[in-house]
Parts: sequence; structure tokens; C-alpha cells
Amino acid sequence: MNLMSPPHRHRILFRTDASIDIGTGHVMRCLTLADMLAEAGCECHFVCRVHQGNLIDLIRQRGYAVTELPQEAEATTEGDRDLTHAHWLGVDWPMDARQTIAAIDDAPVDCLIVDHYALDIRWERFVRSSCRYLMVLDDLADREHECDLLLDQSLGRVATDYQTLVPSHCQILVGPQFALLRPQFAGRRAYSLARRQEAAPRRLMVTLGGVDKENVTERVLNALERCALPNDTEITVVMGQHAPWADAVREKAAQLPWKTRVMSNVDDMASLMSEADLAIGAAGSTSWERCAVGLPTILMVLAENQREVAQKLAVEGAARIIELGTDFDSAFVGVVESIMRNKTALGTMSERAATICNGEGGSLVARQIADRLHFRV
Repeated sequence: MNLMSPPHRHRILFRTDASIDIGTGHVMRCLTLADMLAEAGCECHFVCRVHQGNLIDLIRQRGYAVTELPQEAEATTEGDRDLTHAHWLGVDWPMDARQTIAAIDDAPVDCLIVDHYALDIRWERFVRSSCRYLMVLDDLADREHECDLLLDQSLGRVATDYQTLVPSHCQILVGPQFALLRPQFAGRRAYSLARRQEAAPRRLMVTLGGVDKENVTERVLNALERCALPNDTEITVVMGQHAPWADAVREKAAQLPWKTRVMSNVDDMASLMSEADLAIGAAGSTSWERCAVGLPTILMVLAENQREVAQKLAVEGAARIIELGTDFDSAFVGVVESIMRNKTALGTMSERAATICNGEGGSLVARQIADRLHFRV
């Protein structure tokens, strides 16, 4: 994406967090958008709380300044019980709002981008005067917002889901066509789709979120060990840098009868996904990455807010869902063996996944922001 530099360096502020509870997806998609806006000449700055499992070091490695909000020993979210994810914030919303405004300081903010399930219209109204435009990234449609632009990249979402939740002037972008993916996914799409027409399925990818605090990854590897797979099967396991069960997963991977590698801090997921034949994954934001390169998926629902997306991907024929119940192992073995033996079924799943998302969503969203800040795309 080639964006002409704006006449002055527009300042973009991101308020988002990662943690063991929150996961990594919110920060990662904000980083994707920040990269595109920085390429256009904007100055991007992050405000993040120092939760356990934060990605502040990664954000800085990617070249962005970060204002750290402290963990509060006496913090309370008692006043936010009406928000399902209020505890993710670590403090009450007024304190967070005040700290964010302090981070803004006296430098004008052209666009404040908020990606946090624990924040709603109250926080947004509090900080509204500190920025020209306010954008919200959401997936839930479960609370009101005060914003000029709202993005929900969920499959099956429609603008009317937010009709009573945002001001009348707010522009609403909905659906996976706006998914915030790094440009590599669009770049690998043609190769990935073509390769699947020829290759015999033998490469499995296991990616169950950046944290996987319940260690579902090891449970999947245990089930895979019972599968009758070809001797030349290759398995790639991808985990986040703060995954608490990484050592246990590596130990289990070393016991499998097939070539198995465990990777973390992966910088080019698009290449890994384009070389895989079947993914075993969570129904989070990586769903759109898999769709962009047409990667069929066996889905696990690791959080209740993923269930609707998982069900819609299954209805579209892009994925199969396996529930994490008592009969998980037997169900898993049956589904994996049947799919890996059926190249036609894999091809159909790939085609249907590819129709959901083409990887160009980040460019579309960046253009919307550029239009509001009056620099040309």
C-alpha cells in the first residue's frame, strides 16, 4: 500500500492491552494498522497497561513509543460490573481515562484508536475532547460507544447491530473484508491457493492463540499422537512469547513420531500458513489470517466470545468445530484422520475460507482514516 505522506505528521494514539487473560490479538491488530499509518507518515504512539503477559517490548521493537500505565495494587472495577470484561482493565474506567489523557499530554492527537472490551461510551466521552477523531475496534456489539468510526471485523456482523450503540454520524465498517491483516497475507494468497490444488496434504499447523492459558495446545498434541497420519507428516506449533505452557508443549512435541517444531515470536505467519494444509486453531483474530490464504481449519472455542465466529465459519464450510468436552480425543482423531485423507474436502474448505477474507482489509481501513485526516491514499 502506497500512501502519500501527509503534509504534517499526524499523531495517532492507540489504547489497547495484552495480558494472560486478554490474549495478544488486540495489540497485534493495532500494530498492523499502526504499520500502515506509519508508512503513510503518521506518528503512532501506544498506551498500554503493564499487565502480566503484556506486549510492550514487542511494540517498542516494532518501532513505536509506548506510555506504560502502572498496575494498581488497590485497583477496583466495582463500578463497572455491567461490563462483562471490566476486570481486563485492571483499574476502574475513570482512572484509566485520566491516565490516558495524561499520556496524551499537550500534544494534539488527530485520531485516538481504542481496542479494549473493558472500555465503553463513558470512557470515550471522558477523553473525547483530547482528540480530533475517535475510532473504536470492537467484536462484541454489547455496549455503547462514542466514536466517529467503528470497526468490527466479525463474520456475519451487520451495521445495524451497532445502530443503537453509536452516534448517528459514526461510520461503521463491518465484516472480515475489513480484517486488519499484515500485507504479507494478501501477498501470499495467490501462491497459497494455487499450492493447495497440487500438494498432497501432510503439513499440520497448531496455533491456539498467543497465550493459551489453559494449555489446550498440549491436549491437541496428545490427541494427535493417537491419529493414524502418514510418516512424512510435519507439524508446526506456534505459540506466543508469554505462553505459560511453552516448555510442556516443547517436551510433548519432542515425543511425537512425526517431525514437529515449536515456534514463538513468529514474524511471518503468512508464509507458515500458506505452507500448511490444515490448521488446528482458535476462533480468534487468526481466523481471518487463515481465510486470507485459504487454510482449512479445525476450530477450538477457547473463550465464549469466540463461539459465534466459530459457528459462522463452520456454516460457511471454512472450518470444523471440535468441542473441548470429555469426548474430545475420539472426536478429534476422527475429524483429523477423515479430513487429512480427503483432498477434495480440504480443497472445498480452502475455497470457502478464501471467499471470506482476501487480506486487503487493513488497506481499506487505513484509507478511511486517511480520508478523515485529509491526506491522500
